[in-house]
Amino acid sequence: MLLAISDLHVSYAANRAIVESLKPSTPNDWLLLAGDIAEQESDFIWVISLLTRRFAQVVWTPGNHELWCTPRDNLKLPGVLRYQHLVNICQQHNVLTPEDGFGHYHMENGKTLTIAPIFTLYDYSFRNTCDYTPDQAIERARRCGVISSDEFFLKTYPHKNIIDWCQERIQYTEKRLNTIPDGEDIVLVNHFPLIRKPLEYLRNTEFSIWCGSEKTHQWTSRKGVRMVVYGHLHIPNIKNFQNVIHLEVSLGYPREWRRNRRDSYLVQLDALLKHTNEYR
Repeated sequence: MLLAISDLHVSYAANRAIVESLKPSTPNDWLLLAGDIAEQESDFIWVISLLTRRFAQVVWTPGNHELWCTPRDNLKLPGVLRYQHLVNICQQHNVLTPEDGFGHYHMENGKTLTIAPIFTLYDYSFRNTCDYTPDQAIERARRCGVISSDEFFLKTYPHKNIIDWCQERIQYTEKRLNTIPDGEDIVLVNHFPLIRKPLEYLRNTEFSIWCGSEKTHQWTSRKGVRMVVYGHLHIPNIKNFQNVIHLEVSLGYPREWRRNRRDSYLVQLDALLKHTNEYR
């Protein structure tokens, strides 16, 4: 089976216990990790080490929390240096990352899926139409009582700011996606949603500016894209937009998953894909 989850946030003991309980159904199961695994390097290594021993293949893309540099963090690497360090940890455990070749997962119905982990950030373009600049959008959110901790803990070195880093990641990702041959069925795995539509479910839509970029929308209409797997919003759901499945797979904080308990914390993708028109 092809399984997915995000936003494990294992600094919470209850979440850590859930991760300890995650197990495959078959020896061939793949697991997609769509970011926000942990803030601390030691917790990140624990998760990666545990899950790679259990699943045939693990695929990871970073969230914003993995990139935080907090005062009590032993790992002082900022920005791109921190990301590269986490990629190295993953590669030591044979985890596929946005810096590796795409994976190919074979479904029971004979279809082969290209699994494309991508790493984008945000550029404040998911903002209110009344705000002409990112600074105006941030100030609007602040007045509404909303501010992302990224503004304090997410360092962007050597880039000047998050907008520049996001632009670099989008250009890099565009080149990677262009290498996928025509005719392949594609699952995009990113921490942030790739389109604005899911942000309508946020309790406070002013938080949208920290949730992605308008520039990624076009990727969902690329030939062959069947599904987008993402997290970040802590609002698990499945929606079909223009014949592409958009699947939010976050676990979230204990107060969230306890309120919305479900039979399995891992989301199974095979059944969702094979029942679409493309897989009949």
